[in-house]
Amino acid sequence: MNRRWLIVTTAILLILTILSYSLLLNRTFQEKLGWHINLWMGRLRTWLNPPQAVAFSSNGSAGDVEQLAIPSPNVATMTPLPTRQVTQEPTATFAPLPLAYSIEGGNYFSQHNRWNYCGPANLAMALSYWGWEGTHDDVAGKVRTYNKDKNITPGELQAYAEEEAGMGMIIRVGGSLDTLKRFIAAGFPVIVEKGPAFRDIQYNLTWMGHYQVLSGYNDAQAYFIAQDSYIEPDYHQSYDTLLDEWRSFNYLYMIVYPPNLENDVLNLLGDDRNEFKNYENALEKAQQEFYQLSGIQRFYALFNYGTNLVKLRDYGGAAKAYDQAFELYDALPDESIIPYRILWYQTGPFLAYYYSGRYSDVIEKATKNSIEMVRDNEPALEESYYWRGMARIASGEREKGIDDFYTCLQYHQDYDPCVEALNNLGIYP
Repeated sequence: MNRRWLIVTTAILLILTILSYSLLLNRTFQEKLGWHINLWMGRLRTWLNPPQAVAFSSNGSAGDVEQLAIPSPNVATMTPLPTRQVTQEPTATFAPLPLAYSIEGGNYFSQHNRWNYCGPANLAMALSYWGWEGTHDDVAGKVRTYNKDKNITPGELQAYAEEEAGMGMIIRVGGSLDTLKRFIAAGFPVIVEKGPAFRDIQYNLTWMGHYQVLSGYNDAQAYFIAQDSYIEPDYHQSYDTLLDEWRSFNYLYMIVYPPNLENDVLNLLGDDRNEFKNYENALEKAQQEFYQLSGIQRFYALFNYGTNLVKLRDYGGAAKAYDQAFELYDALPDESIIPYRILWYQTGPFLAYYYSGRYSDVIEKATKNSIEMVRDNEPALEESYYWRGMARIASGEREKGIDDFYTCLQYHQDYDPCVEALNNLGIYP
């Protein structure tokens, strides 16, 4: 009897094992149930090792943040950036704005039921106002070469608008509510990049990067009309909330336009038409906000100050600003919704530390505060791998650097910086 029970038990276990392996290898099973397993595994990893608990400062603890003083820019190192050639100077003053305005037309695209479709959906919406007839899938097919790419940069969207859609795109920072309203009133929808608190795929309330198309405004009720790919069309985005969320991306905004309207766009920019002047203006704005704000908003202001110094090529000053910003980050109260994903979207610290010769800081930040922040085992962050690879090469770790460049290309096929880095090493992938 015991022998018969042993045989039956062994047979049942064998059948269950074969069935389990068959299900795991079955494509239909993976599509219908496998992603649920991956989701719960991600939730477990997040619970066991919460990314928001990881420190950003090198020593793992905050200094005396009350004594922080913003570093003075090194004017001697700042060099003008290349700018577009234009045929006329901008107007000195702007016409009075109407109290409300709304741009009609355009198609709405949702980012739901697709992975990380915020960038493609918003660019498709902005293009559609000018008669472009594509969809968010058309955009994604070019700007997302890996299914779980964690970030589509403004530069990638600009390249698509110009090279694939035949449109122009201007990217500027340091924007204001009046800037947005001025463009909308002139008939130009605006894409802003901001950092709201949303429920992520694991249903955690968390800070994340998000694009949003603004197509109208109403001063009497203090809101913009937003075509929000995550929420809904014609969403009423309040002025105050937008400012708090927009600050975390240096008040970055993008204007898509037909090439024949480029001078109109540049005139509406005023002195921000010049990129160097734009970053100087944004630097001054960040400096003022650093002394006016507190908590998480003060962190954003100081981080923006560093980012603007990077763009002005004062890398030493930027590195000091980022050091202090990360001390502020580590001193934030535990209940804060903190932007632990910030290096997924903004790579200024990598440039500041790299060009200051602080290669170990690049490696540490790219590893601990970017790549290892991912909890779904898909760290599709080509920019982080690129800068870690560059720092490793500069530190004499050639093979590790090469591995990073290849991993970069795994997540973003033909990513130019990584291809060029390998070519410079005599490797032609």
